[in-house]
Amino acid sequence: MAMDPNPKRFPILSYVLARIPSLSPRSPRTETDIEQPASPMSRNAPHHSPHPSSSSPRIVDHMPHLSDPKLLASMTSAISDVAKTRSVLKNLGERPDHEAVDTAKAKLADVESKLSAKLQEIVLSSRPADVELLEWRAHLPQQENECREAADKEKQVYKAIVQLDAMHEAYEKMLKEAEERLVKIYESAERKLPEEQRLDPVNEEVNEDVARILQEANEKQIDRVSLSGRRLRFLPEEFGRIRGLVVLDISCNQLKIIPDSISGLENLEEMNASSNLLGTLPDSIGLLQKLRLLNVSGNKLHALPDTICQCRSLVELDVSFNSLTYLPTNIGHELVNLQKLAIQLNKIRSLPSSVCGMSSLRYLDAHFNELHGLPQAIGKLTELEYLNLSSNFTDLNELPQTFGDLSSLRELDLSNNQIHSLPDTFGHLENLKKLNLEQNPLETPPMEVVNKGPDAVRTFMSKRWLEILEEEDSKRTLAVEEQGQTGWLTRSTSWVKTYVSGVTETVSGIVGSPKSPKDPFLDQQL
Repeated sequence: MAMDPNPKRFPILSYVLARIPSLSPRSPRTETDIEQPASPMSRNAPHHSPHPSSSSPRIVDHMPHLSDPKLLASMTSAISDVAKTRSVLKNLGERPDHEAVDTAKAKLADVESKLSAKLQEIVLSSRPADVELLEWRAHLPQQENECREAADKEKQVYKAIVQLDAMHEAYEKMLKEAEERLVKIYESAERKLPEEQRLDPVNEEVNEDVARILQEANEKQIDRVSLSGRRLRFLPEEFGRIRGLVVLDISCNQLKIIPDSISGLENLEEMNASSNLLGTLPDSIGLLQKLRLLNVSGNKLHALPDTICQCRSLVELDVSFNSLTYLPTNIGHELVNLQKLAIQLNKIRSLPSSVCGMSSLRYLDAHFNELHGLPQAIGKLTELEYLNLSSNFTDLNELPQTFGDLSSLRELDLSNNQIHSLPDTFGHLENLKKLNLEQNPLETPPMEVVNKGPDAVRTFMSKRWLEILEEEDSKRTLAVEEQGQTGWLTRSTSWVKTYVSGVTETVSGIVGSPKSPKDPFLDQQL
């Protein structure tokens, strides 16, 4: 299949994936066929078909420890993200060809153009004489909604093609990163383990040895420990006794838990636990008061412990490529020193409002989630320079008006969403240098403005903002004038009523008593 990595570009990854039963080629002939990851290559490059098994022997000869089942198991664990994504793409289908994607983009642009013309026609249409003004005003939005719904329905097929292409493109990047991880695992195993340990099965005695070595390192005041790619299945409790440890790298292993004793690493500043099998993080992680960098990406986390908010020294937090559906409620109130937050490739539907309190945040990557929107106070992140909200697809369709208050924003990616209009305050982003708005049903600004770059978009939105302010000012002025005229008419009417009433009473008195003597008061008035 086209989703299988090319053995020429990703030799180790192809070799490892070919040995995963659920991902291996469909042919169940013999086990020796599993050792032939060249089958996808043979389809992409037919001239290699006479030697389908030639690539495997070459890589095994070059990297003999790939035959170690434990090393292979460690590598399989390290590429679980690739396996998951490949399974998803397998259900969605092959990557559409370039012509199909271009055609879909052209169709989307055509639909958008027709929609824009239709909406303009509706706005400029005259009100029929037999229709009341209020009724006409209520009818216009209904017409606009009907046009948009019809356009969205027409665009669904074309959007699916474009989005599938974007997912495959992201998958390509993932393959490259996975190959790099596998190379590091192999090199680490080859460099740090004795030959006999590299080729023998891993057992608890090896882990015991690791614990003993770490204990000795603690006695010698060792401040850095790297156990990346060591196929560790657990960390011994004694690990928490290394009081002087500052940097800990336990990435690319098979760890399912981190012991609570980790809280004993009171001087720990950096911890990399990425590419493991972690389902949870210990509550005691909140006691790492000096922790500045934490990377737990590429695990199986469904939630973060609330105690992580107590790691108030955190500057960088990477929880990407897990199964998170939410972030701790108070994460923003506590992690006020956080500068980089990577939460991409999760299932997060909304960001807690406390995120707006991360006054030091400069980098936020939230692409490939299920975000329905942003907190209304997002504009408080005045130090934010990089923001990636791409590929939230049908979930993200609007941005709050406070978005324009992100005064330091320099790079913004909003591609592959359902945003119809940028917020009116978008023109306030004076430092914006890079902007990606591809694959959105944008109406404001129009695509011809978007294609000219971020400066053109900012200028367009700034003019629109001024027009809105002028219109509001005109409405206020008109309202004041109408109120003034209404007050004058009220006062005038009151005076006339009083005058007429007085005259009526006087005339009634004169007419009603013709024989009565003259009233001296009337003479005085005359």
